[in-house]
Amino acid sequence: MTPLLVVGHGTRDDAGVAEFGRFVERLRGRLPVDVAGGFIELSPPPLTDAVASLYAAGHRHVAAVPLVLVAAGHAKGDMPAALARERARQPGLTYAYGRPLGPHPTLLRLLEERLDAVLDPAERADTAVLLVGRGSTDPDANAEVCKAARLLWEGRGLAMVETAFVSLARPSVPEGLERCRRLGARRVVVLPYFLFPGVLPDRVAEEARAFTGAEVRCAEVIGDCEGLADLVLERYDEALHGDIRMNCDTCVYRLPMPGFEHRVGAPQRPHHHPDDPSHVHAH
Repeated sequence: MTPLLVVGHGTRDDAGVAEFGRFVERLRGRLPVDVAGGFIELSPPPLTDAVASLYAAGHRHVAAVPLVLVAAGHAKGDMPAALARERARQPGLTYAYGRPLGPHPTLLRLLEERLDAVLDPAERADTAVLLVGRGSTDPDANAEVCKAARLLWEGRGLAMVETAFVSLARPSVPEGLERCRRLGARRVVVLPYFLFPGVLPDRVAEEARAFTGAEVRCAEVIGDCEGLADLVLERYDEALHGDIRMNCDTCVYRLPMPGFEHRVGAPQRPHHHPDDPSHVHAH
């Protein structure tokens, strides 16, 4: 049977690495096939080791699911290119590449659960939520976070759901909080749109705690849980049997969007990983 290869970005945060490992173990307990996971940069285990382990077990075709929420540069370019490099290393290896995880109803449900952990449902009507994404130089990816925020707002009785980013895009977390305040919010829940703990989610919480213009509460990241495993298994099944359709209509590598015209048709290259010195790619 086709094994599952979980492709992560990587983090310098030990807690995030550990949570990724626990999540891969959870998937192993859910599937009757081999499961391996690795990162493309920043931390071990490297993707190349995960692929090598599956290859050594006799597998020549794998289903690779990118463990990312939006289709930014990592999912569109870095991860497929890293997988292409593994094909060159392992003779006869092929792979099916799945979609990023979001936006998806399961993610909205998990976000709502993290919200409910810090907010009584009776407080929703006069509470603003600030959904904070990683941020990207890819406008398509940033727009996906905004779409998730709007979907989260619909039908849940919240005063408002605004969007912010912790890096590379605006509004920043302080700017997003100030916007909520100016729109009349006296209470704001900062909801990080991140899978696991890490340097950036920690920064989100730090910047939220520093804001003094309103009552601010911080929710937790999505984290290792059964709901997230359900979604990854759905993407795994889709990679093997479904009709995979990426959000290419607004992709800067296909469409000359204002200010990003130079990216149309740009080549994609994998990241350098410190545990994989055979390839160097400067950011």
